[in-house]
Amino acid sequence: MDEIITLDYGSGGKKTARLIDELLLPAFSNPALDALGDGALIRGAEQLAFSTDSFVVDPIFFPGGDIGKLAVCGTVNDLAVCGAEPKYLSCAFIIEEGLALSDLRRIVDSIRTQCEALGVAVVTGDTKVVEKGRGDKIYINTAGIGFVKHPGLSPKNLQAGDAVIVSGTVGDHGTAVMLARSGMMQGDISSDCAALSPLCAAVLAVSDGVRVLRDPTRGGVATTLNEFVEGSSLGIVIDEAAVPVRPQVRSACDLLGLDPLYCANEGKLLAVVAAEDADKVLAAMRESAEGQDAAVIGRVTADYPGKLVMQTAFGGRRILQKLPGAQLPRIC
Repeated sequence: MDEIITLDYGSGGKKTARLIDELLLPAFSNPALDALGDGALIRGAEQLAFSTDSFVVDPIFFPGGDIGKLAVCGTVNDLAVCGAEPKYLSCAFIIEEGLALSDLRRIVDSIRTQCEALGVAVVTGDTKVVEKGRGDKIYINTAGIGFVKHPGLSPKNLQAGDAVIVSGTVGDHGTAVMLARSGMMQGDISSDCAALSPLCAAVLAVSDGVRVLRDPTRGGVATTLNEFVEGSSLGIVIDEAAVPVRPQVRSACDLLGLDPLYCANEGKLLAVVAAEDADKVLAAMRESAEGQDAAVIGRVTADYPGKLVMQTAFGGRRILQKLPGAQLPRIC
């Protein structure tokens, strides 16, 4: 194979076949994929969760992860917060002519590593190559299928008094990617990119009072919590002092003019649970590496219907609205 990807690799001819046979099939080999049909025949379940996502992050390699790891974790997480066990993925690469083959191999290896760790299989996919200048190195589209184990999770289940829990420090991913993009020193700031399926399973195993789960990616924690209550007769009040933020992330956000509450996360779980189950859920989260810094950050309330309100460190309260625009473009 060549050292860089050329348009020939997207032609559907011999070089496309070599890319599949020498790089992709060895990485993701399983019976459904090895058949190389136009679709995959897979075993099903009574109820399926289905999700799709596209990943256009810049840069494609960043502290704590890369676009390949992000694609797997992002799609797995979307399934997990639906109460599903992730099982199957599709993976489509849109590659810009001139991408180093070593970079593509590194991304494929990252996808393979994540899938093997999670017991998830890439069962179908596609590869396209676009002319130089018509893309930005590589874009990845994924779709995922999971078997639903805990149906009915929804913001419609919220009740006054419910606890709002976040599984760890917020703003890590968005801050790390922005620093990497700008070329500024990262120090020990890295993305929190991680699969949340084990954490979701642990939470759902200890509580029947889980109302809704969500991974607060683009728009961050504040935007996601707004989505929970918009148009509702209930509101949410969070305590600014209770929201876990790494000091170095807070400092970087101050420098960049960002708010950690609106920065993307790629390995954090938001859970709204019955008040009496909050301690059990916190304990379950803290047993895993991804949940060590889990904290109750707020409560659902009948006050402030349809609004997210923050109790500030200075004793006042202010409304937090949904992110009105792109605080950080090309972040996932």
